[in-house]
Amino acid sequence: MEEKLQRVTVWLKKIYGSEPIPQYEVNERTVDILYKLVEYNEARDRDVSLLIEDMKQKAAEYEAEANYLQGLMAEVLGLSLSGLSSEAIECLSVLVNTAMTLEMKDTSLTSFFGAINDMTSELYETESNNREMERELSNIRKDLTAALMLEKQLEEDLKKTIEHLEIQEAKGKRRSSCAEFLQKKYLEIKVKIMAAEKQLAVMGFVESLTHESLMSLSEKLTGLQKEIVPLKKKLESFLDLTPSPSLVQAKIEEVKRELEAVEAEFSYQVGMLSLEGPEIRRKLP
Repeated sequence: MEEKLQRVTVWLKKIYGSEPIPQYEVNERTVDILYKLVEYNEARDRDVSLLIEDMKQKAAEYEAEANYLQGLMAEVLGLSLSGLSSEAIECLSVLVNTAMTLEMKDTSLTSFFGAINDMTSELYETESNNREMERELSNIRKDLTAALMLEKQLEEDLKKTIEHLEIQEAKGKRRSSCAEFLQKKYLEIKVKIMAAEKQLAVMGFVESLTHESLMSLSEKLTGLQKEIVPLKKKLESFLDLTPSPSLVQAKIEEVKRELEAVEAEFSYQVGMLSLEGPEIRRKLP
């Protein structure tokens, strides 16, 4: 590709001369397209140069032959250009120019017809080659247009991709910042919890006052309250009895003792909750 690019650059400088070379995307596709144009133009230039050299050689040959014929006419027929009429000289000039144009080897009628046929064939072939070259040039132009459009599309896609990446990068930075903030807060809270646990341990924190133990104690109190209800009902039933006062009095006293024991246990548990709660709050910072 480097060799092709160098050759394309030299050709463009030759074409534009002192004018600046238009900017174009340097990639393998565009370089290949321009390289084909270089080969086509160089081939055409070589053909033109060969044609010019051949024409010069033919002109030299015709001039030599004309000099020879002029000398021959002067020697054999006693004719010279100065002795011919203007019409004869004009006819000879047309004949010579026609022979040179048709690249004839002589001015005979047979050579004229042969040269005309050859020239016609070459004309048809040249026209066919020109049409083929025009088709190739049209295809090259289409390829170049497609390449330019593809380049423009790629530039737009690249621009959109860069914008998307910038947005994602900004989001990533925000998420990273948020994660760092949450991590710091988590560590701060963890340190505070550990410090609070150490402080509670130093203050003699009672494990029974944790949430689970308090819930268990509440359940026990609820059970005691439920036990009091049937005892009260039993006591009321004994109070309604009239016969055997001594037996009734004994039963009443027994029930009262059971009721008082349950109420004492209930009061004790409630008292413990009311006393230990403020004590813990005073110890906490």
